[in-house]
Formats: sequence, C-alpha cells, structure tokens
Amino acid sequence: MKFIIILLLLPVLAFAQDDSFESTKVLAEQGHAGAQNNLGAMYEIGEGVPENDTEAVKWFRLAAEQGQVDAQNNLGVMYSNGKGVPENDAEAVKWYRLAAAQGYALAQSNLGLMYSNGEGVPENDAEAVKWFRLAAEQGLALAQFNVGVMYFNGEGVPENDAEAVKWYRLAAEHGDALAQNNLGVMYYNGRGVPQNDARAYLWFSMAAAQGDEEARGYRDTASERLTVGARNEAQQQATRCFDSGFKDCD
Repeated sequence: MKFIIILLLLPVLAFAQDDSFESTKVLAEQGHAGAQNNLGAMYEIGEGVPENDTEAVKWFRLAAEQGQVDAQNNLGVMYSNGKGVPENDAEAVKWYRLAAAQGYALAQSNLGLMYSNGEGVPENDAEAVKWFRLAAEQGLALAQFNVGVMYFNGEGVPENDAEAVKWYRLAAEHGDALAQNNLGVMYYNGRGVPQNDARAYLWFSMAAAQGDEEARGYRDTASERLTVGARNEAQQQATRCFDSGFKDCD
C-alpha cells in the first residue's frame, strides 16, 4: 500500500487581466501582495524571465510578510526543498503554519506532512491527521488520500479500513491516481468493503489510465479473476467512469 506522497505546489493567483512579467513586476514593486506572489512564481518556474530561485524567495517573502497565504505556503516549499535558501524544515513549518491557520488547504496538508515525517517538528501522527483532515474536508485530494493512508495504517487514528475506503474514494473521485489504485486494492482484498473484483478492476483501470504502472499490473491480475462477460461489463463501467471525470463509477 502506498504511503504519503510529498506534493508541494506553487499556485499562481489571478490578480489582473494583464499578467505579463513586466506588468506583474510593476504591481509587485508597488507592494501588491498577489503580484509579489505571482512574480515569485514566475522566477521559480522561469516564466517570462530566467529561472532564479533566490529572486523567487525574495518576492514570496515580501508577499508572505503581508499575510498572503499562497506566498506563505510557497515560501515554506522553498525552505522544504532548499531552493533559493538553505534547506530549513523549521522555517518551512513556520510558514506552512501561518498559511494553515488562515485555512489554506495546501498549507494544512503540507503541515500535516511535516508532522507525519517529523520534519521541523517532533513526529506526531495525531497532529498530522488533524491537519490532513482539515485540508481533506476542503476537498484537497492529496489530503484525502493521506487521511485514508493514516486510517489504513492506524497512525494517529485507530486502524479503520472502512474510513480508509471513504477517504480513498473521495480522493479517487477527484482524480487522484494513487487513491484510485489504493481503492482498487481495498476492493481486491475485501478490506473496508465487500470483496469485488469488478470494482477492483475499475479503479485499477482509472489509475492505470493516468499512468500508474503498478495499477496496470494489478488491473491485469484482477482481470484474471473475472469471466469474459464480467470483464466486458467492467470495461464498460470503467469507460463511463473515466469519461464522466470519475463521477459515474457505480
């Protein structure tokens, strides 16, 4: 069963119709926090300007110090990864926590990850679950997946396969391939749900369609348990599920 995945994003805010580098820089230099965050992201990914992590950190920090939540999370990412600054998990936690306290789901998930891994804070699975859950309840698929992992492993919460399935399903319906694979595993093994090879085949197929090679192998194994008729029906269900954006999967 896959465990928690590090996924740190750098979202760019939409703050103006003209989002070219030069216009963004003008606004950033005027103190516009959203533009400062955007400018930092442009330097980070090299959009309209040569990639420069040090400049990215500079602009993320200016926005973060104004309380801009994207920038606070992004600055935490830079400290986590040692990009533009020396790697410093305690500083990363500081900035994640500031954004998380404002209800920013991605920062809540990142803070949960730090507690889960004991990076910048003492390892504390209960705190990890707390922050994962707050993000998961806002619909962040990564956090939903992580809550499912914690329930599956009994870390920070009592082991509960049914709860693991619940959270995997929510993340799977948001298109998370890892959750789709894990949901398939639960159906294949009958953990938290009645054993069902056709349902396992469906969710393995969803993950495989998104490039998960492990799921592709599991799908083929589940297929061997199905009759030709059941396999054809499962393939049709899988097609409906994928075409509906993972909403029509029953």
